[in-house]
Amino acid sequence: MLEHIELFFKSIFIDNMVFAVFLGMCSYLAVSKKVATAVGLGAAVIFVLAVTVPLNWLLDQYLLRDGALVWLGPEYADYNLSFLSFILFIATIATMVQLVEIVVEKFSPALYNSLGIFLPLIAVNCAILGGSLFMQSREIETLGLAFNYGVSSGIGWFLAILAIAAIREKIRYSNVPAPLRGLGITFIITGLMGIGFQSFGGMLTGGDEAPAAVEETTAEKFEENKVIVDEELDEKEISYNDLIKEEE
Repeated sequence: MLEHIELFFKSIFIDNMVFAVFLGMCSYLAVSKKVATAVGLGAAVIFVLAVTVPLNWLLDQYLLRDGALVWLGPEYADYNLSFLSFILFIATIATMVQLVEIVVEKFSPALYNSLGIFLPLIAVNCAILGGSLFMQSREIETLGLAFNYGVSSGIGWFLAILAIAAIREKIRYSNVPAPLRGLGITFIITGLMGIGFQSFGGMLTGGDEAPAAVEETTAEKFEENKVIVDEELDEKEISYNDLIKEEE
């Protein structure tokens, strides 16, 4: 349970898709002019990540990685299909995005029209593919953790686009210098928000663990050196005693 909680908060605040690795910036900048539109796209991103990351985890575990085909028989243990990761991951993402597009068009035509081309472009949103690739590279162990990572990464992206949309609606009535209006001030605000999110970096590091480890290592080295010195002194004392006996 603690592992799930740690992964959840780490994916939202510390490894935020936008502010930590700057993925999905195209949609983040283009669809963040209004809060309502940002909420719709953010919800779609959460859904797509929540579905595609676990599905791609299953593909990685039972099809793509080295030795994953061993469940078919011992003769398949040496097969490695990891070179197909990009193709299969993108195919899974494109399928889910098409499903989201159909649902949004059916139940919310106004949101579908406001999102425009950026809704189908979720299929090539690097934040979506990045979620599956990070899941693979970090070797997430269980399907539950993969689902947790997909949902929390989507929530992190959702919070980022919601925050910038709210700020952009407010600064519309502010006296922004002419050269910085539009994307200029948006980039500056995004950079400042990224710096702010870096402050969460020490939230889950366990600050007392590293000094304790260093202190324990130092104590162990001191004991080892003390034993060596004591042995050398004992040997020298024996040699000195032998020398005195010989002189007598």
